[in-house]
Parts: sequence; structure tokens; C-alpha cells
Amino acid sequence: MLRITELKLPIEHSADALKGAICRRLHITEKNLLEFKIFRRGYDARKRTMIQFVYTVDIRVSNEAALLSKFRADKHISVTPDTAYHFVTHAPDSLPTRPVVIGLGPAGLFAGLVLAQMGFRPLILERGKSVRERTQDTWGLWRKGELMPESNVQFGEGGAGTFSDGKLYSQIKDPKHYARKVINELILAGAPEEIAYVSKPHIGTFRLVGIVEQLRTTIQALGGEIRFQSRVADIVRENNELSAVILDSGEVIACSEAILAIGHSARDTFETLYARGVYMEAKPFSVGVRIEHPQGLIDQCRLGDAAGHPELGAADYRLVHHASNGRAVYSFCMCPGGTVVAAASEPGKLVTNGMSQYSRNERNANSAIVVNVTPDDYPGHPLAGIAFQRQWEGRAFELGGGNYHAPVQLLGDFMAGRASTQLGEVQPSYQPGVTLCDLTSTLPDYVISAMREALQAFDKELRGFALPDAVLTGVETRTSSPVRIRRNEDNYQSVNTAGLYPAGEGAGYAGGILSAAIDGIRVAEALALRVAAK
Repeated sequence: MLRITELKLPIEHSADALKGAICRRLHITEKNLLEFKIFRRGYDARKRTMIQFVYTVDIRVSNEAALLSKFRADKHISVTPDTAYHFVTHAPDSLPTRPVVIGLGPAGLFAGLVLAQMGFRPLILERGKSVRERTQDTWGLWRKGELMPESNVQFGEGGAGTFSDGKLYSQIKDPKHYARKVINELILAGAPEEIAYVSKPHIGTFRLVGIVEQLRTTIQALGGEIRFQSRVADIVRENNELSAVILDSGEVIACSEAILAIGHSARDTFETLYARGVYMEAKPFSVGVRIEHPQGLIDQCRLGDAAGHPELGAADYRLVHHASNGRAVYSFCMCPGGTVVAAASEPGKLVTNGMSQYSRNERNANSAIVVNVTPDDYPGHPLAGIAFQRQWEGRAFELGGGNYHAPVQLLGDFMAGRASTQLGEVQPSYQPGVTLCDLTSTLPDYVISAMREALQAFDKELRGFALPDAVLTGVETRTSSPVRIRRNEDNYQSVNTAGLYPAGEGAGYAGGILSAAIDGIRVAEALALRVAAK
């Protein structure tokens, strides 16, 4: 098959317009076009008065070799790459110990799935509850302010990405097309087929719940075992090799290979691993607040007269500013038509995140506006970034009233340096409630000053972004892990603990659902090859 990129059509094009565009592009008749399939569809909104769909299509034609030769100098026409997934090995007939996967977020879920598909019958240990039980506990925080430390937005089946926009795009390099494997498995588990071709696919929280359950069922049908409420409290290292994991119940599970997919908020596990000598180091991350605008404002800014078009949906944005104090300020985890949610996992700490459903039809758009921080801001210890997060989360908890209400401030008041005393046209979506205040004490001064400068710059790019009534909700601190558990580049094992495979966001090697799932597949393959070679 051949692949054509950058085929552009108006957003109101007819059903057969794409076929015609392909034929015109190749100078062939429809008779010569045997088959075509949309690989990717995005839109170009740089000119708001002339928004166009941009297609990448895979085609089959009757004279493929001749056409390829004719267009050999055209960078937009090429042979379609092989994106099929190929297993690297299969399990031997006998396994001395089963491979263990610690954590059932995207990295652990796809590591477990691929291991199960290769016949390794993995044992997956998840400290939280199944996704439906976990959902009930999470709603308990949102509705009643009751936090369950082991079952919340951060902990439980599906990981932190379950309560998000369900975004499935990433900017990582993917030469082996692992992303296509992830997308195909999600579709088999019940995701809408459009995620295979839209440029910024998403699923939404409610749909993710059923999809995660189906992936679990598939793993179990292939011989995998999943244990919930099974927190790994310790590990056993002997001669710099992993030999066992120990559950909080006291059960010792012998294993020579374990994938560590614990997520970015498993602070107690980081502390245990550090105490046992597993090498890790502090890494950069970002902190800030959530900002909410009317979704209609963002639609108008981004899409102009096409705002509200059903084929375009709720508009998003991506903004970056390099502040004069040397800090990078950027939008993160933008949720069109979504809500700001409570994402705490420790008592006495307040954390926010963003979430959207598949429909993206809530009244507000929200995004994190965050500022980079580095180990220079929390020097002296590999786990110092955790203490840094806790400091500001604790301050936000206090300022919100000590009951998981979030501290909020209107953007106009934030820019003017005064506390907010009443809301304007934008109603905050955060539950269980909010407390109007001055947010400047919830983050370091250099973060606050960088954000103020960036908000003015963002308004020049998206007119109306600095809406005085826009709501800022504090704080966002879990943008990525504050720790990197170092691993070898060639075999993905811990640099000083053979058989331990750090993976995903918690280990510092991913940043989102898709990249974490891809990383889970990579480490699963590395583990499988090690076992098969024994």
C-alpha cells in the first residue's frame, strides 16, 4: 500500500470528496483506486476563516510500483509502513517464577497484557481497588470530602489517567509503532474506532472504566492473575538482584523479574526502594494551578466562525512562554469541556487535576498552567522533590479550609495581587467546594511571578485568555514524577538491581496514558527476552 500525507479538504466536504482528492493527487481515475483507509485526520486552524481537515490516507492502487516511481521525489507519498505488532518471543514451557507487575496503571496494564499474550501468565499486584470500586471511592472525595488513601484518583486499577481526559497522543519517538498496538487493543476493549485516526484521540473517564475492565478480563483469560488491595511494602535484594517482593500483608512472593509501574504518586514505595538501595535521583517536574474559562471563549479564539462545528468539537490549546526569570511556563493536560477535580492521595494535602468525558460538553475549558522546577529548587536528596510537593499541597489544603475545598482566585485579582472575595461569570467546577482567597502563598514566589508574566503573553496569542473572571484553582503538583529510578538503556533493568524493571510515569520514563502504555510494552519485551534466554 501507499501512504499520502497532507491531503486537505474543507470541513464541510462531501462523503466522496476524499476519494476524489486522492485521485487528483495521483492523477489517476477512480477505477485505479482499489481501496483507501484514513490513517490520520486532523485540522489546520491557523487561518480561522479557512479551517481545513488534513488527512493521511493509506491506499491500494492497480499500478502501485509505477506510481511510487513517478512520485519518488514527493515527500508526501511513500510506502505504507508496517505498523503491525510482532511479539519478540514466547514463554518457555516452564517458568521457575512468574514475572510480577507492580501497579495497574497504563504501564502496568499494557506490560501485563503483552506478557500474558506471550504466555508468561504474569502476577499483577495493585495497591488500590478495581476500577468500579475505586470510582465510588473517588466520588466520595468529590461529593463528601472523604479521602480514601489507598483508593482515589492516583491509586487503583487504571491509574491516574482513568480520571482525566483519556488523551491518547504523545510526542515521543515511536519507530516500532507501539502506539498502534495500544490503540488497537483499546478498540478491541471497546474504545470508539475513531481513536485509530483522529489526530488527538481521547476516550473520556466513563468510557475508560469499561475499557480497563475488559483489558483486565483479557489478561485473566490468558492466564494472568490480578490481585487488588495488594500493596508491595518491601522488596528483597540479594547481591544486587531482585529475589522477592513483600506485600503489606506480610506475604513473600519469590520472583526474579518484576516490572515497577507504580505511578508518580507512590511516595511510600519510593521511600522503601530508596531505603533498600535501589538507585534513584531527583528529576525536574512542574507546579502551578488549574485555569478555567468558558469553553465558548476558547472555541471562538481557536476556531472563529467555525466554533461549535460538530466535526471539530470543543477546541483545545497549547501555550508556552519563557519567562524573564528563566522559568518555562506552559499549559498542561488541557481538558476541553471538562472539570477540575480533586486528586489528593494523602490526608492533609490538596491536589488538582483535569478531567473530561468523551462528549466534552461541560461549560468550562480547563488546563493546568505550570512552571518548571528542578532539583536546584529542592537540593540535597533524591526524594527532596516529594517533600517540595508536600509543602505546597499542605499549604493549599490549609488555605482551602482543611476540608479538601480548593483555594481559588479570579485571574484579574491574581494579576492585581489582591484576594478574591466573589466569583464572576466563570463558575468553578471543582468539588467538593472552593474557598476564595489569594493564591500567592500556595506556590513559590518565582512560580507566581512567572505565571503572571505568562498569562499576559498567553492573552496576546489567544485574545481573551486573560479574562478577569477566569478562575485559578490551586494547586497542580503531580505533573510528573519527582523521581527517576534509573535503568539501563539496553535492557531496561535498574542500574543496580538486576531483574527490576522501572517503567512508566512513576519511574520517570513517561508522561501520559499513551507514552506510559508504550513504555510498559517496551519493558515487558525486555523482561520476556531475559526470561527466554535463561
